[in-house]
Amino acid sequence: MATLYIVSTPIGNLDDVSERAAATLRVVDRILAEDTRRTRILADRVGASTSLVSLHAHNEAERIESILGWLGDGEDLALVSDAGTPLISDPGGRVVAAVVEAGHRVVPVPGASAILAALVAAGLPAERFTFLGFLARK
Repeated sequence: MATLYIVSTPIGNLDDVSERAAATLRVVDRILAEDTRRTRILADRVGASTSLVSLHAHNEAERIESILGWLGDGEDLALVSDAGTPLISDPGGRVVAAVVEAGHRVVPVPGASAILAALVAAGLPAERFTFLGFLARK
């Protein structure tokens, strides 16, 4: 069964990419990327010559049909954001919901998370916390 991998990427230092994330990017048929230019840098770094497809807030809805078609054809796909874990204040939620609804397999590949990095560096109790989103830029 074809799989959509939700792959976490480094949040500032490319050396933080996990071996599992790198291996996944090397073997999938396509990488769905928030910004193909930034993802190409990471893909080249880990030796992934995989085809990149843009998937961002402005085209997510129109990409769903193609993504379901690729999975239906047996292609494995990776979903990445510019930095960190996809879907956390990043596009991809509608795609993942459609993939799950269509009965395809979804596998997370954990890694860097800006939320957890900030929490553990803050010196605050980390047993319980609530994330309500990132602060607005303006």
